Amino acid sequence: MTGSFVSPEIRARVRGLMEPVALGFGRLGLTPNELTVIGFFIACVAAVAAGAQAWLAAGLLVVFGGVFDLFDGALARATGKVSKLGAFMDSTFDRWGEGVVYVGIVGGCLTSDFSLGAFLGTAAMASAFMVSYTRAKAESLGFTAGAGMANIGLAPREVRIAILTLGLVLTGIQGTANPFLELRTVNLAGIQVALPWAGEIWLFWALALIAILATVTTIQRIVHAINQASRQEQG
Repeated sequence: MTGSFVSPEIRARVRGLMEPVALGFGRLGLTPNELTVIGFFIACVAAVAAGAQAWLAAGLLVVFGGVFDLFDGALARATGKVSKLGAFMDSTFDRWGEGVVYVGIVGGCLTSDFSLGAFLGTAAMASAFMVSYTRAKAESLGFTAGAGMANIGLAPREVRIAILTLGLVLTGIQGTANPFLELRTVNLAGIQVALPWAGEIWLFWALALIAILATVTTIQRIVHAINQASRQEQG
């Protein structure tokens, strides 16, 4: 029982669907590592769009970058070019790209005086990085064979991308401006905090949900490692 929204069977099915497209990129002369870097640049463009409060464009770029990121691994497996360097590049640029997108979102929220959104964006980024860290550390210490830790927890990267994309796209469609009411603010310990209004409510809930689910996922992976360590000691 992994407690994940994405089962190993779904992962395998998606990888199979990606293989023909990945091979098409390969025929164009692109290598798996080059696809990894291209995916990272897509994330950077998404971050710029988010920083400019072009939320719809940012959401579409995030989901496109998330799908595109599947091609590097699919191409490596299909062409027999799986390597430790490729795995390192893929993991590193995935985390880097995800972090860059959150920085763009935080910048866009601050520009629009949506301070609560900036706080939640920071919390979501920190929680997402803990999900990745617990997996990397646990696997490096031998608690879960291969990439098994990826199947543990409610919100692996695929789930976070789906939630973030939905929040950004709905925010972009509805818009953040309300022609009749100004953005509401509350005073918290002498600090004026802007509450979500109009389209921003979607971004608010997306970031809050990512922060919560990523935190739960981190705890699930910690518990998983503790249970494995206990079984190893008893064995």
